[in-house]
Parts: sequence; C-alpha cells; structure tokens
Amino acid sequence: MSSIISDHPWTALPVEVAAALRPELPGLGDEIIAAISHGVPDYARPLEGPFGDTLREGVGEALRQFVEMVERPDDDRGAGRQIYVDLGRAEMLAGRSLDALLAAYRLGARVAWRRLAAAGEAAGLEPDVLYLLAESIFAYIDELSGESIEGYAMEQSAAAGELQRLRRRLAGLLVQDPPADAAVVEAAALAAGWTLPRRLAAVVAEGAEPGRLALRLGADVIGVQLPPHECALVPDPDAPRRRSQLQAAFEDRQGALGPTVPWRQAGMSAARARAALGLVQEGAIEADEHGLLATDEHSLALLLSADRRLAADVSAAALAPLQSETPASRERLRDTLLAWLCHRGRTELVAESLHVHPQTVRYRLGRLRELYGERLEDPDGRFELELALRAAPPA
Repeated sequence: MSSIISDHPWTALPVEVAAALRPELPGLGDEIIAAISHGVPDYARPLEGPFGDTLREGVGEALRQFVEMVERPDDDRGAGRQIYVDLGRAEMLAGRSLDALLAAYRLGARVAWRRLAAAGEAAGLEPDVLYLLAESIFAYIDELSGESIEGYAMEQSAAAGELQRLRRRLAGLLVQDPPADAAVVEAAALAAGWTLPRRLAAVVAEGAEPGRLALRLGADVIGVQLPPHECALVPDPDAPRRRSQLQAAFEDRQGALGPTVPWRQAGMSAARARAALGLVQEGAIEADEHGLLATDEHSLALLLSADRRLAADVSAAALAPLQSETPASRERLRDTLLAWLCHRGRTELVAESLHVHPQTVRYRLGRLRELYGERLEDPDGRFELELALRAAPPA
C-alpha cells in the first residue's frame, strides 16, 4: 500500500473487488435513494419527475461506473460524467443552491461504504483492501461533486450572460435616437429584471467594455457600446455618496457624466456626455487626464459647440476688427478683452488675471475702443463678444 494520496485510488484495488461488489448494486441504489429522501431536507419528498428520474439514473450510473473502474481502471469515463454535470445544471435552473445535491452525494457515499464494506468482508477482502475501498468511494464522490459544481457554474455563467445581453439591449433602447416606444422599453426592462428608475444619468468613457464599466459603477448600473465610447446608465446619480462613488471609478481614466434626467431622456444625457468628452479631447474643455467630468458644469461650452459652424461664423464676425492686428497683438487683445468682459471692466482684476500692470491693461483697452468703438458700451454687444471669444478657436 502506497503512502501517497492518489486522485484515483481505485486504480490500485484488486480486480476481484469488483466481483464482490457487483451483486450489491441493485439493492444499494434503492437504499441510497431512500436515505437521500429521508436525510436531505430539500429532497424530503417523492423524487418524481425529471429531477427524480435524473437522480435515480445518476445513483445507478455512479455505482455501475465505480465497479467498472475497479475492473478496468484505464478506461475513460467519457460521456458518463455528463449525468452529474446535468444534475448541477438542474439545481441552478431550479433556483436552488448546490448544498442539497452535495449533501446527497455525501450521504450516498456513507450508505455505499457501509454496505460495500460489509460485502467486502463477507467476500474475505483484506483490511488494507477495505481501507483502500473506502478511500476510493470518497475520492470518487469528490469527483462526481466536482462535475456537478462545474455544471452549476456553467449554467450560472450562461444565465448571467443572457441577463447581460438583455440588459445591454435595454440600455441600447434607452439611449437610442429617436427614443424607443415607452412600452417597448418597459417590456425590455421587465425581461432584464431591471427596475426603470425615476431619474438616471449616462456616463461615457473611451473603450469597448460597457459591461465592465457598469460593474465598476455599481450593481444596478447597465451599459451599452456606443462606438467609440462605452456608455453606462446610472440610476439615481444624485443620491448621497453616489457622486463620490462614480468619481472613484475614474481615478485611472477619463469620463463624462451627463445630466440627470427622467429615463425617457436617457439618450439626451448620453449624447451630452459624449459631446463633452469630445470637447475635452479637442482641448475645448480643460480637464484632468483622469476623472469624471460633469457636463452640468460645462453647459456653455456644450451650447457653443452644438452648431459649430454657426458658432464659428458668429465668432469670426464679432472678432473681425482684430484681424488688422499682428498675430501677437491679436492674441494679447483677445485675452484682455475676454478678461475685461469677465471682470465687468474692473481694471485691477483684469491686470491680476493677466499678470500684467494695470497701465498695460488701460493701454490695450484704449486700442480695443479704437477698434470696437461704442460696441464695448452696449450690453448686447458685450454679450456677443464674450460668446464669440469663448467659441473662437485659440489664436
């Protein structure tokens, strides 16, 4: 007898053990089923229907396979393992945990060992052989348990994959333009097991793994691919501590958070987040390399970029008087004019923001008055100039 623990200890059993065990199999199968029915609470009922049939088949096949492995240890179990994979799958489909099935395996092993040990003793098997028989029975049950665990995990994975597919479809319906019919969205939400929130917001980032992005943002978040972006829909984004949770998910990447809207306007939130991220990448909005940009804080930039050609035309017309200046002078005057407009003509603040002497500001303002005249005193004129300067590309 070897002191090394083998994964398949039955390969060391003498072939004559099989002959001693085989006559016990028919009655042993019934005894195991009866013990399971009485000893495992979840199965304490008549084992009828597909599951009962599969369990009976599994017990009988397990006993048959075990004896055959003792007789022919080099043979592959092959398709015989599928029964135990299917038992695991059936538990997952029934909405149960694996606890009851694994308990049934353990109880079956105890019953089998008690009866087979008695049969071995009656057949005159040596104690060392009986010890190895016990080890073999329990190692074999561990193998069957592993196969059922595998089947359970396979079905669990398939169910999770189907749920993710349904949630991706729902997210796609929510953000599509034009919006999907409300009844279609509600039916898709029901199929996906996702409660439509009263309000939500879209989060957009570069990438192609919306499922992973959704998981980073919370268990109740769903995602969809909007090339070249990935988009996640976040329920109740203004809840306490929710914003800090979202920010934490973007410590190593850049993203944009759309406005909070009713779920029927999810597409608008996503579109605005995508537009903001585009402006960041173009340099029109200054933002850190990592972090989540809130579009609500950049509404003016988004407004000016909504019709870029119109914004460019307005900017070109309003800033035309500066075209007569040299490039360096044009840039200085533009910066001074924008600062003057932002600080409502307060020279000291303008000088401080530009890091120049107040007299320099007065000189530049004198030149701007030469170029623009009374327009600088007209509220509408000043408003148009500020918009033009904000919409204009860098000098």
